Amino acid sequence: MDLRTKICLWVIVIGMANFLAYTIGYTVVGGESVRGKVYEDRAGGERTYELDNGQAVGRGVFIYMGVHSIVLWISVAAVMLAMLTLAKDRIADSMQSAAVRGRTFCTVLAVVIGVFTGGMIFQFIHTFVDHFQHPIVRPADQTTPPNPLPPSGP
Repeated sequence: MDLRTKICLWVIVIGMANFLAYTIGYTVVGGESVRGKVYEDRAGGERTYELDNGQAVGRGVFIYMGVHSIVLWISVAAVMLAMLTLAKDRIADSMQSAAVRGRTFCTVLAVVIGVFTGGMIFQFIHTFVDHFQHPIVRPADQTTPPNPLPPSGP
């Protein structure tokens, strides 16, 4: 097995392990924080961190889940590019008589993967940082954050 294949296989294994770790973390914690909210009390300036499911968590858990949500997109890009690298020769051989050559197709696909995942990374970072820069301000008399979900049950 050549070095390129070994590197690609390790990238795939590490990326899948990262996805598994995120899934376990999401299940244990109960949500993620990029779609969550940060509330700040008007009087005391104390902040409350909520995941996307409305569960209040500590600042460390909120930051961990946000960073892991961002890093997950990096793993997605790395795994997809590693798989494309492993399949590139086979794609090139099978597309010799096509209108678009196989290597050109692989290059275009790699650029699309990079642009898409780069855009998602940027969006997730922007949203996550915005939570800390512009928290939702609560009046001093409100002890719990508003629940945007309607009550369930009969």
